[in-house]
Amino acid sequence: MDFNFLNKKSEQGKGKKNPRKSGFGGSVAGTILIFMVITAVYLAVSDTGKSMPEIPISDLAKSVSEGVVKKILVEGEELTITYQNDEVKKSKKETGSALSQTLFNYGVTSEALNKTAIEIKNEGGFGFWLMNILPFLLPVIFILLFFWYLSRQVKGAGMQALSFGQSKARVTDPNDKNNRVTFKDVAGCREAKDELKEIVDFLKSPKKFLDIGARIPKGVILTGAPGTGKTLLARAVAGEAGVPFFHLSGSEFVEMFVGVGASRVRDLFKMAKKAAPAIIFVDEIDAIGRTRGGGFGGGNDEREQTLNQILVEMDGFEPNDKVIVMAATNRPDVLDPALIRPGRFDRKVVLDLPDRADREAILQIHSARKPLAEDIDFKLIAERTPGFSGADLYSLMNEGAILAARENRKKVFQFDLIRAIEKVMLGPERKSHLLSKKEKEITAYHEAGHALVASVLPYADPVHKVSIIARGNAGGYTLKLPLEEKRLQSKKEFIDDIAMALGGYVAEQMIFGDITTGPSSDLQMATNLARAMVTRWGMSDLIGPIALVDGGGRHQYGEAAEKEYSETVSTKVDAEVSRIISDGLKSARTVLTDHRKAFDAIALKLIEVETLEQADYEKILTAHGILLKKKEIIDPPKAKDLGIAS
Repeated sequence: MDFNFLNKKSEQGKGKKNPRKSGFGGSVAGTILIFMVITAVYLAVSDTGKSMPEIPISDLAKSVSEGVVKKILVEGEELTITYQNDEVKKSKKETGSALSQTLFNYGVTSEALNKTAIEIKNEGGFGFWLMNILPFLLPVIFILLFFWYLSRQVKGAGMQALSFGQSKARVTDPNDKNNRVTFKDVAGCREAKDELKEIVDFLKSPKKFLDIGARIPKGVILTGAPGTGKTLLARAVAGEAGVPFFHLSGSEFVEMFVGVGASRVRDLFKMAKKAAPAIIFVDEIDAIGRTRGGGFGGGNDEREQTLNQILVEMDGFEPNDKVIVMAATNRPDVLDPALIRPGRFDRKVVLDLPDRADREAILQIHSARKPLAEDIDFKLIAERTPGFSGADLYSLMNEGAILAARENRKKVFQFDLIRAIEKVMLGPERKSHLLSKKEKEITAYHEAGHALVASVLPYADPVHKVSIIARGNAGGYTLKLPLEEKRLQSKKEFIDDIAMALGGYVAEQMIFGDITTGPSSDLQMATNLARAMVTRWGMSDLIGPIALVDGGGRHQYGEAAEKEYSETVSTKVDAEVSRIISDGLKSARTVLTDHRKAFDAIALKLIEVETLEQADYEKILTAHGILLKKKEIIDPPKAKDLGIAS
């Protein structure tokens, strides 16, 4: 039952992480296990053959005389005797004497000896000595290897401890075509690209700048809402210039050990200077670049030491160093003034949310590898996604492809992208969230109240869809979209938006004489908007054109900002916020009362079909004499006096 409307964000970029190494304890345990297995196999193999019986030489002589011996194999002093019945036994002869002489001495006749095959095997050479030494040498080798491996692991752990101060930057090779990004891969951001083309020209041919006495900016800071493509644009600069790209996050400089961050900064700049011309890119630089002197950790704070080292390194650049430092943040207001002064980050590039034409171009890029149906109209999708960032549009195309694959279709249709818009905005449909008959009726009237107030009030955006199917945290939703792109919003538009947000609250009061928890997010949104009108935008006649809080109402370290105005002014602010909310309630009640038949018709239709698309919804409005909103061409001199016609 929550009221939702369209205003969204974006992002593009990627990077690799180093794989985690197994722990020292795990390596030792694995080594011990392998050693035990090999030892067991060796013992099992070395034990074979011990069951062969051994007889004295006198018994052998007696057997030869009796003619029961088939063959005698002589290996040095070792004798292997094979009997006529294929039984095998072992014996030993005297050292240094021939076997035949030994048997003669034991009374074996030459006739009996001639009937027995005697084979003499030469035991000399490397193999003989290896087979004799190996049973003693093999365990020693295993023990030596085991202790060598242990010492290597200990040394590696020690070296890892000593490498804390080394930079963890990931480097993108300019010759790596798979990871190379150029300006063609970044849609929109026309002004930002124009600013950054100078950086590309300098990296390609710095001589023409230096000859005329120009110095290229040492640092470029990219700012903008999350998802607007700051990281992707930085990679595109490196790709266009064909130079190494050193990429890491601001949080990767700081560790638990004091001085590590500063050491990593020194190592990073040293690496970049060796690879010059090159680009250093620090993502989310506000993690280390916040204003110093906040009272957290004092002058020895690790984060401040890291920032100081960055300032020193950027000041130490010479004009011919050919190393450009780029950074990205969506919180430029918290950065230290020394960091963004001329001579360090002396160029600021702002990335805005894409307009309709840019959104269409971004959708074209993200659809490059997706099979599309003939009915795809990116212009329509771009019109229905105001406020979406590049990251949101990527998610939209991906969700559309997932919906098509889930239904076993080979192509992505327009219907898939329309559904994906709502999924990205509000979340997936909760079809298992079944409403009782009473809850369904309350939800229908609640959303009908939002929709009708938005359609009647002149400065509210027109409604494109109304649904009582739960999505995400919303029990139902009313989707409204502006007739055209807007960068500025007026006081009249805010007042109508507040009235629209309160339409569900008034609807529940009028129809059921009671209030549910459904309007909770609506009330929160309306209250925050009214308070911002009074304290930030000077849209209150009582308070006047005074900004009582900053843009976010928060300090640099994230805690809520203390009030910088008196209790008397605070009382007036509360009274003015209450008045704006009361006026919104009156406006919503007037609309729903004056158009009660249309109100009931919309609610009953929602109960019946659960979702009303724009065409069906506008038929109900037309049937009850409510004029539809259309885009009008407004004369520039009179634009300040006109809103969107109703």
